[in-house]
Amino acid sequence: MRAAAQGQLWVARGEDIVAAMCLTPVSGGLWLTGLWVALEHRAQGIAQQLIGTATQDAQGMTWLFCHPELVAFYQRQGFDLCIDLPAALAERLARYQRSKQLLAMARVQSSLAGSRPGNSTSV
Repeated sequence: MRAAAQGQLWVARGEDIVAAMCLTPVSGGLWLTGLWVALEHRAQGIAQQLIGTATQDAQGMTWLFCHPELVAFYQRQGFDLCIDLPAALAERLARYQRSKQLLAMARVQSSLAGSRPGNSTSV
């Protein structure tokens, strides 16, 4: 997972780092550019907590690009398939799609009201 120079890095720790995520500010919101959860810690809700904590105070949208097999996972996190992207993200997705099968997804931040996890980043 690479982090953009202006990106925000978030981690969930136990004894070691068990999950990590990068959010990059873009016009109108955030771009989730990477999400990783250690194999032995998957299916425990850690990704959901990390996404929720990292975006709880964000305004606007959070966008991401993912492989088709991850669509259901991100839908469970509140993301929907999206074709309306900021110009910079639309251009980037078009470039990526030349060599990879990727889909754009987005989530409106205000939809998180009432389902926010606590402020702790230790998951």
